[in-house]
Amino acid sequence: MKAFSILFMSIISLIPISLYAQNERELDLLQCIEIASDSSLQAFIADNYYKAGYWEYRSYKAARLPALSLKLTPVQYNRNIIKRYDYQENIDVYRTQESLYSSGGFTLSQNFDLTGGTFFINSELGYSKNFGENSYTQFNSIPIRVGYSQALFGFNSFKWECKIEPLKFEKVKRQFLYRQQEIAENTLQYFFNYVQAEKEYRLAVENLLSTDSLYCIALERQKISAISEADVLTLKLDKINAQNSLKTVELNMEDARFAFLSFLNLDNNQVYSLKLPESMNQDILISIDNALLHTRGNNPNYLAYHQEILEAEREVDRKRKTIFEADLSASIGFNQVANRFVDAYRRPLQQDIITVSLTIPILDWGMKRGQINMAKSNLEVAKFSVQQKTQSMEQELISAIQKFNNQKEQIISTQEVLSLADEAYRINKKRFVVGKADISTLTLSLNRYKEAQRNYINSLKYYWTYYYKIKKITLYDFEKQESLSVLFSLHPPYIPLIIPNQHRLK
Repeated sequence: MKAFSILFMSIISLIPISLYAQNERELDLLQCIEIASDSSLQAFIADNYYKAGYWEYRSYKAARLPALSLKLTPVQYNRNIIKRYDYQENIDVYRTQESLYSSGGFTLSQNFDLTGGTFFINSELGYSKNFGENSYTQFNSIPIRVGYSQALFGFNSFKWECKIEPLKFEKVKRQFLYRQQEIAENTLQYFFNYVQAEKEYRLAVENLLSTDSLYCIALERQKISAISEADVLTLKLDKINAQNSLKTVELNMEDARFAFLSFLNLDNNQVYSLKLPESMNQDILISIDNALLHTRGNNPNYLAYHQEILEAEREVDRKRKTIFEADLSASIGFNQVANRFVDAYRRPLQQDIITVSLTIPILDWGMKRGQINMAKSNLEVAKFSVQQKTQSMEQELISAIQKFNNQKEQIISTQEVLSLADEAYRINKKRFVVGKADISTLTLSLNRYKEAQRNYINSLKYYWTYYYKIKKITLYDFEKQESLSVLFSLHPPYIPLIIPNQHRLK
């Protein structure tokens, strides 16, 4: 009867697993990373960061091209009382004034990066009409005017944009690749957390069945006085603990499963079976010098550091060249005024305008000097900060490489320990059933088996964690021996405009 009960419980406990297995779909680590890189919220955010940087660079490029604009004042109507001088009476009088004004014009402009100035060509037409006793109508035309304006001896923002904006866009492209590797790192954590939780659950189910079977066997052996009462109570306690442990482990597995599916944006109703990855097929030994070389050539942080220093230098240049302000504006063209529209374009008169304006501070109590010194101090702080962050990043890379190069041996070792622990547990379990092993030996072998399983999974997790960390920092695939930036140029990212739907495998 006891044997039948044990068999029945075993079948019932395995029914859910068998039902899931009929509809489950197997995923390995690389497939999960591919799905997360395409459908996760983090991938959507990375895509839109790239999109924002792309359009910012497009705006910079557009500013280097000629710009055509239309400026209109369709209607400007004034009806008010104004003060006027009456020269006949030698007094000021208030008079009613009513007027209508309208104007429009085209302007073609081109920024000149070398000097920081702007060339322009424009054409304007204005219409004015006065109402009242002295009613009249006038048209004012500027058929064409060519000019140039710029700040003299001043700050050239165009020159600094030419240095910084292309650098920023290159940084944005590499940051996209960097964020893709961050997605891979996060996917790896969720993947192994779920695998570990699932293994713990299956082991807890097996442990409950084993403790129940052993407890039933102990009851039968107690009848013939082949086991002590203390051992029977210990086995009963193990059974109760196994039941409680199973509930806890099952909740942990559900939490890990939900976190995994949520991050990858997968269907929560679908059952997935995760396949543990092995180490790489070929033995990869990463050289520190080679990795540092790729890091300095690919990592977006180096571009960000360079940008940080350039922006600090730009501020120093800005403060130095704004001690006094001098502006130049010069134009030559034609204009005419007439009472009729046609006459406004007949025999236009030459128009020459040259303007030079200066603003020179006489007494500012050292404010400008203080601003310059503050900008210089910020530049020195930026240089020192960049040096510190560079050393920290390179040290992080070196540490990851050293751990990765040694992790392959750790995997082999933990795999061997797991195999031995599994075999020892099975043997001790059989020996206990036939009365050749005590409960302490069985419990010890079970705990060793659990620990060996955790260590093996963790060794794989650390192996791939170190590899993707190195891949993220260097933006180089050491397995395929190619730079990730090359793949970016061949296959630029797709930028979705809405949050992607849940990814469904076919």
